Amino acid sequence: MTHPLTSAPGRVLTPRRAAPADSVRPTRAEVSLEHLRHNLTELARVAQVPVWPVLKADAYGHGAKAVARTLERAGAKGFCVALIEEGIELREAGILAPILVMGSHYTGAWSELLRHQLTPVLSRIDQIEALAEEVRERGAGAFGVHVKIDTGMARLGVPLSLLADFAAALVRRPELRLDGLMTHFASAESDALFVGQQLQLFERGAELLGRMGLAFRLRHAANTAALLAHPQARLDLVRPGIGLFGLAPGMVGAERLRPVMRVRSEVISLRSLGPGASVGYGATFRAARDSCIATIPMGYGDGLSRALSNRGQVLVRGRRAPIAGAVSMDLTSVDVTDIPGVQIGDEVVVLGSQEGPLGSDTVSAEQIAAQTGTIAWEVLTGISRRVPRFYREE
Repeated sequence: MTHPLTSAPGRVLTPRRAAPADSVRPTRAEVSLEHLRHNLTELARVAQVPVWPVLKADAYGHGAKAVARTLERAGAKGFCVALIEEGIELREAGILAPILVMGSHYTGAWSELLRHQLTPVLSRIDQIEALAEEVRERGAGAFGVHVKIDTGMARLGVPLSLLADFAAALVRRPELRLDGLMTHFASAESDALFVGQQLQLFERGAELLGRMGLAFRLRHAANTAALLAHPQARLDLVRPGIGLFGLAPGMVGAERLRPVMRVRSEVISLRSLGPGASVGYGATFRAARDSCIATIPMGYGDGLSRALSNRGQVLVRGRRAPIAGAVSMDLTSVDVTDIPGVQIGDEVVVLGSQEGPLGSDTVSAEQIAAQTGTIAWEVLTGISRRVPRFYREE
């Protein structure tokens, strides 16, 4: 049967991101593979257990295929994604390590899980039955799965009150083999007491499964924050996401991590405005003096948030320049009046560091998040697929 979200029976498609060879604009995201490997090494040193990087949302906007290849060669033991589509993308990129699909979106695609040897995280009895039937029909051996226990996040996972019934259903299906048990922390960055409570509930769930005859090799719970701040949460493996890309806001140890992404564009237009002249949609910026306004070919369609209108800053020639007026879908204006020597073709850094003839500075994802009322995770994942990723070793 054809699933409504697939193009053919059992075939899941993944969206295509702009490739460097296709790019015409000077706008691009530069990804440092050296920094990526450094961050994996640092997190593995702290964890002292295998690291399974979380590469959901196109590896937090960095490009899942290239990131996964780099991390697998650097020693990552497995990977975690949210969607079957993301797992297939990694397999088609040549990734051989285990891939855990954590998002619970499996309806109509059980055959894809088996075909690509993706490990699902189960949390409902109907999932047990559907997958077991698919395995039985294929005549394959026992297929490995992980189970998620809800210990306080209240999104996915088996509530403890339902765990005995869930376990009984799993015991009845020899087509499935329980390889791992997981949970998800709600406040690892800020609430050590809640982390402890969740771990206690997780242990209760693990003991119940053991009493019912279900053995498993792996227990895992720790994201980046728990890995750094809560040693008792590291268990048998850890699942860092944002930390691999150089961010761990507010966490001890974050200073050893290096940002991996840098987003840059160039000046494509310069114009002089007199006092009172306006800039952009809605004329929300009016020059208070004789001004020089630069235009860059990047806008909210690329991930430069419209919330940065008249408040964000970019780097030009090593100095900060304020965004002038509303950020448009494809273009953004910048006030470079106080930056001498700006010319068409000059680099403009939207995210990351710049060393220029007038100095050096950094616009961090945390700073952008603070200005736009969001979190650094959204800043990184918001860099759209039409911005090509260029991978650098230095």
